[in-house]
Amino acid sequence: MTAFALGRLWEEGQEVLMERVRIVQIDTISMPQSGSQEGAPHLSPVEAARVACDVLVDRLSPVKVNMMEKTYGVSWDALVSQAYLQSVNMSASVCWVPDSSSNQYLNFGAAASEVEINLLTGATMILRTDIIYDCGKSLNPAVDLGQIEGAFVQGIGFFVLEEHVVNSDGMVTSDPNVDTIPKQFNIEILSSGHHKNRVLSSKVSVHCAIREAIKELQYYSNSSNENCSSTSAIFRMDTPATMDVVKRLCGLDNVERYLQSLVDRP
Repeated sequence: MTAFALGRLWEEGQEVLMERVRIVQIDTISMPQSGSQEGAPHLSPVEAARVACDVLVDRLSPVKVNMMEKTYGVSWDALVSQAYLQSVNMSASVCWVPDSSSNQYLNFGAAASEVEINLLTGATMILRTDIIYDCGKSLNPAVDLGQIEGAFVQGIGFFVLEEHVVNSDGMVTSDPNVDTIPKQFNIEILSSGHHKNRVLSSKVSVHCAIREAIKELQYYSNSSNENCSSTSAIFRMDTPATMDVVKRLCGLDNVERYLQSLVDRP
């Protein structure tokens, strides 16, 4: 944030300040009054840094304009040296506490996944996932992309994998399913602009896809079974939808019919 905010003194790409940023642990020497971080712990220091940088930009901009009249191109080192000679205060301290309106907004996004389930074992393979996400004004799209991917995979673990079952001997009996990342993972980030009450306007489909796959299997099995007149696809699928859960919902009779169809093949 600091490099981004101070970089507004130059046109994009002319001055890179990221390597000059140093982060220190907060204490009463560096900031006597740091402010509350309740409700938005990630927003307070970021917005405080942005506002402080705005103060520095306002102070340094006139110095840079005067230097540009005499020479072509002004580096950060030259600007700071000239500001020092002109007794410009290059220290800014800001205490920013978010109000209630800072948290009253929604993040918008949509995700769709295509899965393949093994009715013999209950294993789930995520063939493809498409995500579109509105993150406001992205400060670093690469970081946002990593956050979206990580959050989605974490959601897969919560809704599909993370069930810790221990038997009477203290042994973990959950069936492992290591194929947790979509084979094809597509993410598109939207840039919806700026909102005054947000810091840069900052903003699980696999479980549903598994349910739809099981629903389709049950519909196909019931339709092909002459002794079954009902094709109701209403059923309960708890989370996490582990291999055992998926295998049970697929039904042992479905497995037997599938195996019999393999035997009957010419």
